[in-house]
Amino acid sequence: MQPIADSEIKRILVISAHPDDSDFGASGTIAQWVAQGIEVSYCFCTNGDQGGEESGIPVEEMPAVRQREQRAAGAAIGVTDITFLNYRDGSLEPTLGLRKDLVRMIRIAQPDRMVCQSPERNWDRIGASHPDHLAAGESSIQAVYPDARNPFAFPEFMAEGLQPWRVKEVWVTAHHQPDHYVDITETFALKMAALHCHASQTAHNPELENMVRSWGERNAAAAGFAEGRIAEAFKIVNTN
Repeated sequence: MQPIADSEIKRILVISAHPDDSDFGASGTIAQWVAQGIEVSYCFCTNGDQGGEESGIPVEEMPAVRQREQRAAGAAIGVTDITFLNYRDGSLEPTLGLRKDLVRMIRIAQPDRMVCQSPERNWDRIGASHPDHLAAGESSIQAVYPDARNPFAFPEFMAEGLQPWRVKEVWVTAHHQPDHYVDITETFALKMAALHCHASQTAHNPELENMVRSWGERNAAAAGFAEGRIAEAFKIVNTN
C-alpha cells in the first residue's frame, strides 16, 4: 500500500516496547522525517530493565541507564519529545490499562502517522517478535482503532481536554510481509549514531554496524533498489 505523502504529515508518534527498538527498526526513516520538519514523538512502554545483561550494569540501575541512552539516541537524529510509561520489561501485556495509556499518548501527540511494532509473530526473524514487542504492537493498534477516535472511550479524557483523534495511517515495523521500503542510505550514519548511544545494549557487539547494514541491504534488495543501497521495511495500514 502506498503511504500518505510526507508533505501531508505534520506529526508522527512512534510507540515501542523498549528503549532502542525504534532505533533498530526505523531510525533511518525517522531521521528523514525530522529533516523535513515533521514533529516526531517517542513513547516507550517499558523501562528496559531486562536488557543489557552483557554490560555488567546492575539490574536496579538499568532503567535509568536506558532512559539516558534513549534520550541521547533521540537527540542524535533530532527527536527530543520522549515519554517512558515504565512498565516492567519482559512483563508487558496488551491490557486495558496499557491501551488507555496509549490512547492518552495519541490524544496528546495528535499524530497524522503512527509507527508501531508488529502484533504478529515473525517466524522468519524470531528476534523481532519479543513478547513485549507483540504486546506493544497489539495495544497500539487497539488504541488507534477504535479508542483514540471514539469520544465514548475513556470519557474521563474528555474532562481533561483530550479530544478524540483519528490517526490517518500506521507504519508497522518487523512485519513478516512488509509492503513499503524507505531508502535510508543517506541517513544510515545517523541510524548507527543512535544505535551506538545504546551502549548497554550494543557495545559488546563489534559487528553491530555490519549486522545492521546487512539487514538494510536485504531490505533494499527486496524492494528492488540498486546494489549497495540500505533500506528499512514497513507494513502500511490505512486506518479509514
